[in-house]
Amino acid sequence: MTKKFFGTDGIRGRVGEEPITPDRILNLGFAAGKVLAAKDWHLMEGERPKVLIGKDTRVSGYMLESALEAGLSAAGVDVFLSGPMPTSAIAYLIRALRLQAGIVISASHNLFEDNGVKFFSAEGTKLPDEIERQIEAVIDFPVKTMPSAQLGKVQRLKDASGRYIEFCKSTFPYHLDLRGLRIVVDCAHGAAYHIAGHVFHELGADVVTIGDQPNGLNINYECGATHCSTLQDAVKLHQANLGIALDGDGDRVMMVDEKGIIYDGDQLIYIITKHRQQTGFMKGGVVGTLMTNMAIENGIKNLNIPFLRSKVGDRHVMELLRKENWFIGGESSGHIICLDKHTTGDGIISALQVLHALCDSGISLAESIQNISLYPHRLINVKVSRSSNFVEHKELQKVVKEAQSDFNGRGRVLLRASGTEPLIRVMVEGESEQKVELWAEKIAETVQKVSVQTAE
Repeated sequence: MTKKFFGTDGIRGRVGEEPITPDRILNLGFAAGKVLAAKDWHLMEGERPKVLIGKDTRVSGYMLESALEAGLSAAGVDVFLSGPMPTSAIAYLIRALRLQAGIVISASHNLFEDNGVKFFSAEGTKLPDEIERQIEAVIDFPVKTMPSAQLGKVQRLKDASGRYIEFCKSTFPYHLDLRGLRIVVDCAHGAAYHIAGHVFHELGADVVTIGDQPNGLNINYECGATHCSTLQDAVKLHQANLGIALDGDGDRVMMVDEKGIIYDGDQLIYIITKHRQQTGFMKGGVVGTLMTNMAIENGIKNLNIPFLRSKVGDRHVMELLRKENWFIGGESSGHIICLDKHTTGDGIISALQVLHALCDSGISLAESIQNISLYPHRLINVKVSRSSNFVEHKELQKVVKEAQSDFNGRGRVLLRASGTEPLIRVMVEGESEQKVELWAEKIAETVQKVSVQTAE
């Protein structure tokens, strides 16, 4: 059954528009509560299922939190409220407190006008598709409040941030510290604003924190992992050794060196992988996505480490990691998963793994990846007819094959239909920038031409 509301990362949209409205989220909370209450949790007699709700710093989080809280309580589920916390912190706290599920109110890297809801299982992982389908099956049912004696209770979770700070620090080796490093941390005015700086400071770093003054409207605005120029300027201004940029819910990370050069998720994954191999802790292979730069794939394979690509999205990376029983994977966008450290992607913990590699080896970010030169790439979004379905069209495939033949194994072409807009994304990368530009333009023109032909 196709899911109506849930996408690859929960439910997301513009606040005030379906499905991000108070009444819909109330129904969502009630539906989730009914599904959770029906499961066999082996609870003690009279004990109710317990759910933790966290959020980022968007002003709409208050409204959606109240709606979810009311729906869950009406269904007879107890609720803990953490307040603003990174997505990965909720995943950790669910397990630490032995709760039955967790909910995060966030639209990740989007601006404040958007918001969303994503669920985590008792194991601290994204909710399985089957459970999401069960919730959708009853989301339109009327809310029928449980008898008063069976209503769920709601309470604030004490010291959620302190618990999570200690967890993050526990993923960094005890024999190392960050003394002597000046680090700028950009929290994107998001969920990690009161956490990230403390983690690095308590490990010994001289920390300058920016993006730590959320007002409900400035989350991700010209800051954080999606806008690294703010961090670049701050690193130079404060003469820091490096900078760390998170996104609004703290699950993405980008890094900047002392010269202001940006290191994306692909490069950081390579640094972590290479260090683990050198120290004997690398197990299995690495999972990237269809968008992972080919130079990173070749670099990892040159270390004699297997590499596989999943579909775009950290959920798909996670699925392939679990299938292969591997530990390291992620995306160029900064979603990095280290399954031996956490059950989900975590920006702070991923940054600590990179810092572990740098401190252990005594080298800089630039030195740690000096043998890898990212291939030039070009991404063109081509608007097409909504009814068009022509990625396999003969004329288009002919041009793609010509491009692949010209690259002769030193480049690649990726055509991908957008899941939310009438777009075909044309991505071309290769060693030769001239060839990349030539073939990207030619393939995009062919996509446009075929789109017009098939729409007539």
